[in-house]
Amino acid sequence: MDYGREWIARHIPHQGTMCLLDHVASFDEERLICIATSHAQADNPLRAQGRLGAATGIEYAAQAMAVHGALLAQGTEDRPKVGFLASVRSVELHVERLDNVPGALRIEAVRIHSEGNSILYGFTVHADQTSQLLLEGRAAVILNAQALTPGGK
Repeated sequence: MDYGREWIARHIPHQGTMCLLDHVASFDEERLICIATSHAQADNPLRAQGRLGAATGIEYAAQAMAVHGALLAQGTEDRPKVGFLASVRSVELHVERLDNVPGALRIEAVRIHSEGNSILYGFTVHADQTSQLLLEGRAAVILNAQALTPGGK
């Protein structure tokens, strides 16, 4: 099956130019690799003052994590309805900007631990052409967040 931009946009809440990922290169139960070229687009909604800072790579990784969850939930009744990025830790930015990275970005998310409604991922963003590490870190994701609020389902 082709897990391209259209599939991704149907399975994560981000739409239009805010849907940053182009396609899923590979995935399994623990790992996902996505490719993106939106970092080079002038209309990227994360740009500020004409630049795309390296910290925006966290959003690329967060979308990859959402895609991973959607892929794993295919064909199940247990699909998360609402989730959020609860925290990011140990983030290291190895470059200042992403908009001047030639070619595509390769975003990898690796599930480190999951328990109940929470998942801990490690993530990296590389320049696909050169394999240069651009940023890395860990992120905690809370699934079915609405269930954590009073009256939530």
